[in-house]
Amino acid sequence: MADIPALINDLALILISAGIVTLIFKKLKQPLVLGYIVAGFMVSPHMPYTASVDDMENIHLWANIGVMFLLFSLGLDFSFKKIIKMGASPIISTMTIIFSMSMLGVLIGHAFDWSRMDCIFLGGMLAMSSTTIIYKAFDDLGLRQQQFAGLVMSVLILEDILAIVMMVMLSAIASGNSPDGGQMLGSILRIGFFLVLWLVVGIFAIPLFLRSVRRLINDEVLLIVALGMCCAMAVFSTKVGFSSAFGAFIMGSILAETIEAEKIEKLVEPVKNLFGAIFFVSVGMLVDPQILVNYAPAIAALVLTILVGQAVFGSFAFMLGGESLKSAMRCGFSMAQIGEFSFIIASLGLSLGVISDFLYPVVVAVSVITTFLTPYMIRLATPAYSALEHRLPSRLITSLNQLAMSQPNSQKDNLWQQLLSQMIVNTIIYSILSSAVIALMFTFVLPFMRQLLPGWELHWYANAITGVLTVLLISPFLRAMIMKKNRSEEWEILWKDSNRNRLPLLFTVLVRAVIAVSFIFSICNYLSRFTNAIMITIGIIVVIILICSRSVKQRSILLERLFINNLRSRDIEAQVHGKKRPLYEGKLLDRDIHIADFDVPNNSLWMGSTLKHLHLGNKYGIHVSSILRGGLRLNIPDGDSIIFPGDRLQVIGSDDQLSHFKQAIESECFPEDLEVEKREMKLRQLIIGADSPFIGKTLQESGIRNTYNCMVVGLEEGKENLSPFPANRHFHEGDIIWVVGEEESLQALLDN
Repeated sequence: MADIPALINDLALILISAGIVTLIFKKLKQPLVLGYIVAGFMVSPHMPYTASVDDMENIHLWANIGVMFLLFSLGLDFSFKKIIKMGASPIISTMTIIFSMSMLGVLIGHAFDWSRMDCIFLGGMLAMSSTTIIYKAFDDLGLRQQQFAGLVMSVLILEDILAIVMMVMLSAIASGNSPDGGQMLGSILRIGFFLVLWLVVGIFAIPLFLRSVRRLINDEVLLIVALGMCCAMAVFSTKVGFSSAFGAFIMGSILAETIEAEKIEKLVEPVKNLFGAIFFVSVGMLVDPQILVNYAPAIAALVLTILVGQAVFGSFAFMLGGESLKSAMRCGFSMAQIGEFSFIIASLGLSLGVISDFLYPVVVAVSVITTFLTPYMIRLATPAYSALEHRLPSRLITSLNQLAMSQPNSQKDNLWQQLLSQMIVNTIIYSILSSAVIALMFTFVLPFMRQLLPGWELHWYANAITGVLTVLLISPFLRAMIMKKNRSEEWEILWKDSNRNRLPLLFTVLVRAVIAVSFIFSICNYLSRFTNAIMITIGIIVVIILICSRSVKQRSILLERLFINNLRSRDIEAQVHGKKRPLYEGKLLDRDIHIADFDVPNNSLWMGSTLKHLHLGNKYGIHVSSILRGGLRLNIPDGDSIIFPGDRLQVIGSDDQLSHFKQAIESECFPEDLEVEKREMKLRQLIIGADSPFIGKTLQESGIRNTYNCMVVGLEEGKENLSPFPANRHFHEGDIIWVVGEEESLQALLDN
């Protein structure tokens, strides 16, 4: 318990300092990340004139948790489907920038005669621009909605992904004395294997779990479940040789495909902000003023390298991606800084003990300087282009723009390329899944079966049972590997187009069948002592059985449909709530009709009417496909469906039909009340006199409500409260009633 007061004191000092400094930075419209770093610098042991943190070890532990939650939140905001939709252009730009800036970092490190690992890690740090800082700068400058800003953000998303991969690669390099190309390739394959495995299994299993317990989960439970999954994947990631941050990012990206993603993101944000603040404050604690003075030339050189390198190589990279010279320069100049991932990479190097102590504060100083210069670099892009345009020959500028913009952007790629790429991706995914199942079965099930059936005689039964179970488990994957895409649209077109295509198409089936046979062969080879010929024969027979088996086919299709449904669950939820258009809209466009949304006005004449009564189809030729009402969606409403104010109608029709419908829904409304002042309700006392026409009549017979548009709210009988006026009671002389109505109506009633 002795450590708790010190930890609480340190946290109090950190959070109070961070709160004060970030308020100042918020007032100055500077990134909050810099405020955290400055706060850390103020409470660090290197500052003798201010209070400092006592237990740095505990703070670093919390900072590591902060890195994990930061990357978990990044994964929640990331979707692998986004990268697929981006196309090749951002990928080309990102790879070019990372390679160029990494090489520049290594060269600068060698120029200052730093160690080999310092140079390698420095290259990784300089390659990572700051997503947070650039997003904030675009927002402050009012540029976030411009096209070039979207391109920059696409590249930053890819950089964040590659930063995770780079961290794993740097860890692998740091663990070996002299890593060669084989080790590098092995690390890349290992990353790819676990990445695909975790994503496929996670997207298959986690949405199913969340869907099954959705009725039991409130915000508190969902937060605990999400953070538990994050920590579990972080632990599992470290067990297989990766960082905890990598595992947290993967879990975040898996949860990003679920319906609960937005809610989880909001719930996790306070946790991320707390631990993220501690991480960035801990970054500032490592800044030693003496080191900054001693390495001032290196800091200046690195700042210049980032500014010039990103301006030149960044612009060139975006031109390779298909942008014009002006747009490319605006993108390249925007990325001239380093930020949070550079700190994370530096923290990794320190934790592994492979980089020098001076490198961390040097990188922090470089980040602070380049961050302050970011808005000026963004503004400088357009004047720099104008100056370049005046100095370079106009024909050269035109040639550069034409070269950049001439990259093909045809939506109809080569059919062979489409078909082969899909087959290769499917084969890789199903091979990874099959390999994972085999590894699990041989690691856990086989030893259990051998313990259950001990002895040499029963040893073969244990092997045989394990082998059969393994083949049954991987059979849907092997069948899908062989048969998927054999009846696709591309296959059919190529098959019918030319007889020359048929042999290569059959060859693709043969290659995939051989891969499937090799899995059966490997299982038999591990569990038996059969000859190769027998094992190959067994593999071929099993593969033929898998192809012909209806049950295996149904299981394969069921698993694939379930996976695709889980992958699309967030898109489906967005369509149901009207945030996204249905997928079939694209096919409607081919037939000159499309979907449009119309909100029913609050004063619509249609409210309370049924679709059958309104005859919208007969009048305007449109079809109401859905009604969105609050959080509910009514698909294919029938004629008895009632229209309510605020309903959103999804309507299918042509441009002319939808235009006429729009005019009708906007015009068929109650007219605006031009005498709204007269609508005020007032309360009046009415005494029934001897000559009143109401004497002897009941409330209904009197016509007070129907004729005079007023309402009797009570009868005064000398009591403290008004008595209710029964509907069957007759008015008598001397009755005192209280009436509510508009001024004119009350006056007409009183005058009667």
